Amino acid sequence: MQNNKYDVKDIALSSEGKKKIEWAEKDMPVLRIIKKEFKEKKPLKGLTISACLHVTAETANLAITLKEGGANLFLCASNPLSTQDDVAASLAKDFGINVFAIKGENNETYFKHINAVLDQNPQIVMDDGADLVSELHKNRKNQIPKIIGSTEETTTGVIRLEALAKSGKLLFPVMAVNESKTKHMFDNRYGTGQSTLDGIIRATNRLLAGQVFVVAGYGWCGKGLASRARGMGAHVIVTEIDSVKALEANMDGFEVMPMNLAVKKANFICTVTGNKHVLREEHFKVMKDGCIISNSGHFDIEIDLIALKKLSKKVSNVRPANEEYELKDGRKIYVIAEGRLVNLGSAEGHPSSVMDMSFANQAFATLHLVKNAGKLEKNVHVLPNEIDERIASLKLKAIGVTHDKLTPDQKKYLGSWEEGTN
Repeated sequence: MQNNKYDVKDIALSSEGKKKIEWAEKDMPVLRIIKKEFKEKKPLKGLTISACLHVTAETANLAITLKEGGANLFLCASNPLSTQDDVAASLAKDFGINVFAIKGENNETYFKHINAVLDQNPQIVMDDGADLVSELHKNRKNQIPKIIGSTEETTTGVIRLEALAKSGKLLFPVMAVNESKTKHMFDNRYGTGQSTLDGIIRATNRLLAGQVFVVAGYGWCGKGLASRARGMGAHVIVTEIDSVKALEANMDGFEVMPMNLAVKKANFICTVTGNKHVLREEHFKVMKDGCIISNSGHFDIEIDLIALKKLSKKVSNVRPANEEYELKDGRKIYVIAEGRLVNLGSAEGHPSSVMDMSFANQAFATLHLVKNAGKLEKNVHVLPNEIDERIASLKLKAIGVTHDKLTPDQKKYLGSWEEGTN
């Protein structure tokens, strides 16, 4: 299509990838509207954007939107298992987008691809997990004066970036897309809830009804997963370190207990915390025989697989994306998708309907950075509320839902203090 750069598994897979991209686009009406505006106005003309995102059909539609806005886009994967190879091929061949992503790539290739997109000297970086920002701050500080800012897609990335900002070492502004209500209330809750169960079921073909399903973490992702697992008939136990969230889970009707007790009952355990070693040696030693464990947090550190391997006498692949760890005492524990993001490692990630809003936020965040270049503090910022409102309104209109609006009298009442009890 044009002289673009790419490193994909097989460019011949492009025809199937294009079908996936087009299918996802049908359920992304908000992003379609933005793409039309971007095509007409070219607000990103001349900008180089380096993006580290899950290379899925939904992400492809964001990439196409940014390109239509005039950006020169370079895309790599934000997880070694999250790339859809046919989608990557189609982006390269059919849409002329620079893409560096191969499903199952090793760590060496993963970081080679991260450096490939940063080699383009971007003005904007777009992250899902903060790997690009981390690499810039650790090894590429010479590029930072050219950076207008970054956008961050996920909870884990925001945690890393807030820690960087708190230490006073964040060297450019970041828009925390994840903190927008039209992102985390829908993508994290409904998207993670559905796609995580999808990944677990594809990897195991096990019935959830009547089984004990442990959800580690009761943030927005944990809430969605717990709700969906209960909807499938599972008995759900929640583990938490936050007393307020633990109380919320209890009042939502879930059993709450420490992990060292939950593992003794669990048939399934899924971590969604953003923290490390949520499942570790002490838990593996008392885990039920046949327990199936997985992770839907961003990085593959939530399950201490090194400790599990030390306790095992044999590791074997029993199904696609499903490994059996046979412990020295004879018990067997099953790990899905190598402990990486289960919804992308053994399924297709979030449905396009919720990613429509998430990627609308990404597009608007990029525009916000460009419009406010040089004006924003070197900190983690939340997108203005009016962008949330616009995305929600566009989504409601697209799905044919209307809602009430304030009357002039109600607006006056809410804006005053004088009127009270009559």
